[in-house]
Formats: sequence, structure tokens, C-alpha cells
Amino acid sequence: MLPRRTFLIVTALISGAIAVPAHAATIQIVMDDLVVSPAQVTARVGDTVEWINKDVFAHTATARNGDFDVAMPPKKTVTSVLKKAGTVEYYCRFHPNMKAVLTIAP
Repeated sequence: MLPRRTFLIVTALISGAIAVPAHAATIQIVMDDLVVSPAQVTARVGDTVEWINKDVFAHTATARNGDFDVAMPPKKTVTSVLKKAGTVEYYCRFHPNMKAVLTIAP
């Protein structure tokens, strides 16, 4: 029979091995017909954003606070990982009427 201490260590190791770690989510934000969709998104630090440009011209996702500036060639998808919590207003530098809000939780 295993001593109590060894039993506790083995049990802790097995429990840690089968624990499911939290996985980051993938958020899709689409630029299509000069519209950002969805216009408001909630995500978490560590999540990946897939910036999908369905238009025939380039777009950007430029944070007003300087946190990110993502360039999207026409008909391409670009990814980025969210690194900082906060509410970020962003827009397209080429089409300033294209704007949205990304709320990033810690």
C-alpha cells in the first residue's frame, strides 16, 4: 500500500494531467461592402481575431488608442492575438466611416 503522502502526490499529478486547460477563442470580424461586422465584439486577452476582408480593396483595423494597426489586403484574412485588456475603438484608415468597438476582458 502506498504511503499517504505518495498517494496524495500521485492523485494531484493525475488530476492535473486530466484537467482541461482554458483555450483561447477565435473571433471573426468581417469587412464587407465597407461595413465592419459585428460592430461590437467582446473578447479576452489571448483570443485570436481573424480579420476577414471580403472587399476588393484594402482595409485596416486601426485602434484609436494605438494598441493595434492591422492591415488587410483585398480578399485576404489576417490574424492577430489580443494582448491587452480594455475597450478599443478602431476604424479603417482608408475608409474612416468604417468603425467598430472591441471590448477585451482580462
